[in-house]
Amino acid sequence: MIYYGRGSEREVITDDALRAGLSEALDKLGKRMRVLAVPPDITRFHSRAGRITEMVSDYYGEALCDVLPATGTHFALTEEEKHTMFDRVPRHLFRVHRWKENLETLGRVPADLIHKVSEGMLSFDWPAQVDSLLVRGGHDLILSIGQVVPHEVVGMAGYNKNILIGTGGLEAIHKSHYLGAVYGMERMMGRTETPVRAVLDYAADYFTKNLPIVYVQTVVGREQDGSLALKGLFVGDDIEVFRRAAALSIRVNLTLLEKPLAKVVVYLDPNEFKSTWLGNKAIYRTRMAIADNGELVVLAPGVRQFGEDPGIDALIRKYGYFTTPRILELVRENADLRESLGVAAHLIHGSSEERFSVTYCPAGLTKEEVEKAGFRYAPLESMMRRYDPAFLHDGWNDLPGGERIYYVSNPAIGLWASRSNFAG
Repeated sequence: MIYYGRGSEREVITDDALRAGLSEALDKLGKRMRVLAVPPDITRFHSRAGRITEMVSDYYGEALCDVLPATGTHFALTEEEKHTMFDRVPRHLFRVHRWKENLETLGRVPADLIHKVSEGMLSFDWPAQVDSLLVRGGHDLILSIGQVVPHEVVGMAGYNKNILIGTGGLEAIHKSHYLGAVYGMERMMGRTETPVRAVLDYAADYFTKNLPIVYVQTVVGREQDGSLALKGLFVGDDIEVFRRAAALSIRVNLTLLEKPLAKVVVYLDPNEFKSTWLGNKAIYRTRMAIADNGELVVLAPGVRQFGEDPGIDALIRKYGYFTTPRILELVRENADLRESLGVAAHLIHGSSEERFSVTYCPAGLTKEEVEKAGFRYAPLESMMRRYDPAFLHDGWNDLPGGERIYYVSNPAIGLWASRSNFAG
């Protein structure tokens, strides 16, 4: 059921309109005594989820008893990040999702479904896991808050991914990411019907339907002046809320280009991107726009490591970002990678498949570390002078000396593709 739905490409939903729309939806739910909010973390800062969580806190008062950021494998929020994203939410409400413990397995998606949706490439079952707080917290309302936007693992982020991956466990995260990577993210990004989405929908239909989950979905787009604006708000408790938000997101967040790009420069905000685990969105979201033998330059002033988990970081350093056939071979040959299929998926996602080059310019990784991982390296300081974000604007930029580049100031809010590479 849809409790509230509003949005269009031309829409700009103000803060007051956001509050009014959210209140209208929550009013329809009736009185609730124990509410759990499940927003994303700082890596989805622009989703407006932080502001919505503040409004939820205002609306429910003491009935809001827990806030569990859906961090998945990401770092837990720091106090500074809580202040930045959730300033008016009482600090004592925050809980930490631990993706290797405190989990409830609600059921398992059968292997024959995985085999079918992967077109015979994989055959394992999949655990529908959630943080135990969702099951044992005694809540009469779980508000899953997040943004619908093109995504490299599931096709379109949002909806039940926030619960089943964001509060999921090691096995669920690893296997879902591997399924998406083996199937091919270029076949999925910007699509609502994908193998991973089919698995999540099956789990939602059979295993989480008894949880009192209501989804608060946003769509955020960029205005002509470069600013970000809330374009859509959709609140509901079934798949229709996702479909409506996803349809708008495709119109708002997909940039189709007439021809592939020879050179793309992407900037990673240091407040959001501290690792290649997240920063490789620069690769995922632009790869369908880059020409054969083109170049991607990644300006990464906050990136100081590869993985956000020590074990994941070590595996990325060990194996690096190389072609899909090479990573599949390494999975067959190495137990540590077979036991961490999410890492294997990430390595595939981060590879250009030797079709274009990736020049990484991180603040905290050495030339040797970057090149061993399979990328080119350039010093951040000199590249920031050459491609100064303060003077670039999203889209085409003609630079002194005659160089022409395509600039992306935040890869997390969209998907870029040439018309020849996207048939969605």
